[in-house]
This record gives sequence, structure tokens and C-alpha cells, in this order.
Amino acid sequence: MSEGLTDAASPFPPSRVAPMVRRVMVSDFRSYASLDLTVNSRLVVLTGDNGAGKTNLLEALSLFGPGRGLRRADLSDMIREGAPNGFSVSVLLDVGTDQVRLGTGADPATPDMTVTRKARIDGETVSSTTQFADYLRFVWLTPAFDGLFSGSAGDRRRFLDRLVLAVDPKHGARVNALERALRSRNRLLEDERSDPAWLDAIEREVAETGVAVAAARQDTVARLAALITAGRDDASPFPWAMLAIEGPVERELLSHAAIDVEDFYRGQLREHRSRDRSAGRTLIGPHVSDLAVRHGPKDVPAARSSTGEQKALLVGLVLAHAQLVTDMSGIAPLVLLDEIAAHLDPRRRSALFDTLAALGSQVWMTGADREAFRDLPSGAEQFHVHAGTVLPLACARAIEPLPLPFG
Repeated sequence: MSEGLTDAASPFPPSRVAPMVRRVMVSDFRSYASLDLTVNSRLVVLTGDNGAGKTNLLEALSLFGPGRGLRRADLSDMIREGAPNGFSVSVLLDVGTDQVRLGTGADPATPDMTVTRKARIDGETVSSTTQFADYLRFVWLTPAFDGLFSGSAGDRRRFLDRLVLAVDPKHGARVNALERALRSRNRLLEDERSDPAWLDAIEREVAETGVAVAAARQDTVARLAALITAGRDDASPFPWAMLAIEGPVERELLSHAAIDVEDFYRGQLREHRSRDRSAGRTLIGPHVSDLAVRHGPKDVPAARSSTGEQKALLVGLVLAHAQLVTDMSGIAPLVLLDEIAAHLDPRRRSALFDTLAALGSQVWMTGADREAFRDLPSGAEQFHVHAGTVLPLACARAIEPLPLPFG
């Protein structure tokens, strides 16, 4: 195993921890009936045909982060077809000089068709999966993000909230509370006979939770922008990004105290009740804000860049975010990169692998084409995924059938 991929060569000072997954055990999850995979490197590559189960394994790992995993899927959709007992996923981690085992999964649907999530740490049941954040943080990039810069504002808000969640696991609860408060306000607006005092009360809640959500986003973006600016390099194959949040609440937070912004937002909600009633929804607030991203070296909107430039810009942004997570939490995040080689030219792929090797995190990558990973540093570990099985690449090559002759 080469230097840069082992714990001993980690670039982080002793006050920081770089967790490493040593073993993954999966039962009845997606395409996997059963899997017990041992890992010995900080760079892990999964190759195989489309549909073989590469992304399923990344998704299983992502369940140890806050939220619903990298696909944002329902728990019931993760249970293997025909499996009667739900699914389970567990990992054995090296965390500094200690080892810890984390487990999660879902029990079968109850008579009311709900599926129950469970979480365990070293065999002991814990109340919430957010407690996994004491041991693991995550950063990930999937093909779903490839159209991020030219897609909808909602997609960019979800991406932004994922950035915040990686440094603040409680952010998801804030966002959910804001969504509930907004739904309550919308229902009250539907009934013109609603007591104005009820609207005042719910708008106070919307303002308080909305400003908390906006402040958390603003803080993460400001920190990330500062980190990017400090290390920016116009010659880098991964162009640096300029970031800003567009929205009146966020704009007020740049120059006013949060309590004053709550008063401002509450006033806007009261003033626009008639408009929002006609629209059938609340038209102002952090739930409709947008993350604005510009290609730094060219100083143009990211959406106007080429497909390859957008992919490179996104990779650079995710790598910077991984460093921010480490700086803020003291935990180097697991980095999950699904189909990462797509749209990257050979120069950028080689630079990416070198950057990942020096990052200090454990990195899991997937791709259909083995050749795309030919420039991996020595010591990286490669596996072949096929029909619910995962084999070391050398073993997979040994059992591959010979090609049929032409004719």
C-alpha cells in the first residue's frame, strides 16, 4: 500500500480523525442478499456493468449520514425484492486507535404500512441515526448532480442543504420544521375566516425557523467561499467557484442581526398574505432561495460553462467541501463518488486521483469502465461488482469467461 493511503501517512494532525471503513456487512439491501466485504485502503474503486449494484453499495454506506441517503429513497424501496425481514447494513470502522461498529436498517412494514428505521452503535440501540455523526461525516457526488447548475433552484437548495448537513447534522430538523410551519400557514390562508391571531402565531414560527435555516446556509457558504478563495488556483484542472445565496432573507442577514431579520421576514409574511393566498403557497423565504454559482477563473455563471467544465467545477466544489467538513468537525468525511470519471478528460481524471490520495479521507468511487481508473495511485483497492457479488479485481479477472471467437 502506497504512502498517502494509509492511516500512518494521514496528513491530519492528531486532533483530527480520519475514519476508515474496514468491513461492510449488508443483508437484503437492494440487489444484495448478503455481502461481507473487507477493505484495506483509503481509495476504493467499484467497477462493473450498469445495474450491477455499485451505487447500491454507496447508498448503503450513505445511510450512516443524516437524511435519507444519496438517493433520498424511501426505506421500503431499499428492502430487497421478496425479502421478508427488512434490511440491515453495518460497518466496522477504524476511528483513530479505536474500532467502532455502526448498524442501521429497516424492519418490515407494519400493518399500517410504515417501515421503522433502526440504529445501533457497538450493538447498543440508539435513539437516532444523527448519533452516527460522532463517528462519520459524508460528502458525496452522484450523476444526479450533473445538471445542478442549469437545473432548478430546488435542486440547488437540496444540494446546499446537503453541504450544511455534513457540518451540522441538526440542519435537517430545522429544514423539516420550516416545511411543516409553511404547510400550516398555507392551510390557514386557504380559509379566509381564519383567526388573524393564528396566522400571527404561525408566521412567527415560520420567521424563526426560516431565519435559522437561512443563517446556517449562509454560514456554511461563507466558510466554504473563504476556504476556496484562500486556496484558489486559476491553473487547476478543477476551477474554483464563486458562491452566493440569492434571497431577501439571506440578503438581510448579511447586514443585520438574526432577531432583526426575523422581524423583517414576519413583516413580509403579514404584508403578502393576500398574494400568497391567491398563489396557494408562500412566495417569500428561504424555501425559495437559490444558490448562485459562478465559474471563478472565467467569472461567468456556472450554467454557461461546458458540460466538462461544469463537472470539473462541481468536483472542485465537493473537494473543497470535504476539507471544510474536516476543518469544522474534526472528522475527515467519507467521500462517495458515483460514476466520477464521466465527463472528465484523462488529465482531470489523473489530477483527481492524486488529489483524492492526498485528501486524507477514505474515498469510494464507482465506474463502468475499468480503464478510466488506470491512473490510480498504487495501493488503491479495486473491486468488481456483478449481480450482488463484490470481488477483488484480481479474483474477478481470474474467473471472467474467455471472449467468444468471431464467427
